[in-house]
Amino acid sequence: MLCRRILLVFLCVKAAFGAYKLQERYGWNQMDFAFPNPLMKEQARRSGDYIPQNALPVGVEQYKEKLFVTIPRWRDGIPATLAYINMEHSLSGSPELIPYPDWRSNFAGDCANSLTTVYRIKVDECGRLWVLDTGTLGIGNTTTNPCPYAVNVFDLTTNTRIRRYELNPEDTNPNTFIANIAVDIGKDCDDAFAYFSDELGYGLIAYSWEQNKSWRFSSHSYFFPDPLRGDYNIAGLNFQWGEEGIFGMALSPLKSDGYRTLFFSPLASHREFAVSTRILRDETRVEDSYHDFIVMDERGPNSHTTSRVMSNDGIMLFNLIDQNSVGCWHSSMPYLPQYHGIVDRDDVGLVFPADIKIDENRNVWVLSDRMPVFLLADLDYTDVNFRIYTAPLDDLIQNTICDIKSNIFGPANAVGIGYKSQFQRNQKEKTVVPVPPTNYIIRNNQLQQTSSQPGSDIFTKPQYHVGQPISVVPVKPQPQIPAPPPTTTVLVKAQKIPLSDVPKAFIYNQHNGLSYETMSPIDYQDLPYKTYSVGGAASSAKWPGGPTRTLWGGSAGQVDKQSSSS
Repeated sequence: MLCRRILLVFLCVKAAFGAYKLQERYGWNQMDFAFPNPLMKEQARRSGDYIPQNALPVGVEQYKEKLFVTIPRWRDGIPATLAYINMEHSLSGSPELIPYPDWRSNFAGDCANSLTTVYRIKVDECGRLWVLDTGTLGIGNTTTNPCPYAVNVFDLTTNTRIRRYELNPEDTNPNTFIANIAVDIGKDCDDAFAYFSDELGYGLIAYSWEQNKSWRFSSHSYFFPDPLRGDYNIAGLNFQWGEEGIFGMALSPLKSDGYRTLFFSPLASHREFAVSTRILRDETRVEDSYHDFIVMDERGPNSHTTSRVMSNDGIMLFNLIDQNSVGCWHSSMPYLPQYHGIVDRDDVGLVFPADIKIDENRNVWVLSDRMPVFLLADLDYTDVNFRIYTAPLDDLIQNTICDIKSNIFGPANAVGIGYKSQFQRNQKEKTVVPVPPTNYIIRNNQLQQTSSQPGSDIFTKPQYHVGQPISVVPVKPQPQIPAPPPTTTVLVKAQKIPLSDVPKAFIYNQHNGLSYETMSPIDYQDLPYKTYSVGGAASSAKWPGGPTRTLWGGSAGQVDKQSSSS
């Protein structure tokens, strides 16, 4: 009986404080490396070439049986900066890291032949691994630059480097610190671009595979930190990283115009920005592209993000370091806190989620590393400090607002809700049950219910309540005013239509000033379909059941330019 009670308490604590969707695949007290033999490992320890406590993993990526991990050389004793786990041989636990592609290619300071320091990496759909070697040793005031910044691309079939390109001197400045990468594949594998975020030099660097050439965007302040967002509270530490500029980046799926949208955010900021890759791919636009960048809304309080990634159906996942959690946003929705969700949270295991990826099978990989504790305090090396989690994307977003196939409003897990630690939160699961109206109007990007008669002056809109069903509250009748412009008011009526009649629709998100395309209807076969009759200048479109969608006038690929600054 006592054992059963202890087991019950353990399971309750796990449910209350641990990640419940993300599954821990690997975990380490300190990082370990697969030396050729035990004698060489011991010799490396004695010489100071291997100091396990100095290794901090920051990047993760997956390709087939390989799970890549990166370890920057911030301190001495890092034997390899790019390594991997053979997942066929190590299913879980604390496996030794195998240098990639080999030991010789990880020799610090051998600029032409090896990698000195690597942060985040990216596998593209052509079986290539993109790696930016920063060529640096140390961090902050201890930084030295024995080698230049260089793009290294590896063929994952042969595990050989197929290109090395050194960035131009004008691509960097004395403050440059590049820790993130995004890779953009166009019409074929040669039509490839890589984008690098300069966190402390405040710029964005584009590299063309076909031209083997790079250029830098740094002529405006979208890449700068927000001076009001430089304060952090993580793992019981209060600190200020007020200089941290552009950091996490995510690319949308290809649009009808053949380009993607790059989303990004400075680390010391709660705001999102976006730009079409049509601009980034054009070297002539580096000086006059200010008005082509889009200023989006803030995510809400306590919403600093590190890495982010977007799936091929437009679902963005982003690491929320203040909240020990991973957030989500479906890119067909307005970029507002109430349309952001939390897919998982863990106040122990997800302390500082540093990187996140989605593999070719739609599995999500998250690496957490307690970085602020490593840098500003002391890690407890008797505890698990570094973890890699995984889960299918569809499982992660299930029952969140990002799961547009299942519900309209989702549960009350919005990013913008004031965050409290797990120890402060009520452990009872909160649920929000929407009461969907039958006729809707989208007015200024707000979903409102009309009376049964179109054109009525009486509106009600859903009121959000945590822990109880949403009620529909009457709103005071409004005075007669002229009808809103056609691009801001859309009357929606529902009727069943055959699946075969549902075309791929072009979505224009008025609030974000960005354009999107829907998923293929085949992905929604199990859902009821609705016809959305769109009035005014907007075009008619057909879209599966779920959140109200609006098709606005304008040509495919149109981006509404916005000139307001951050």
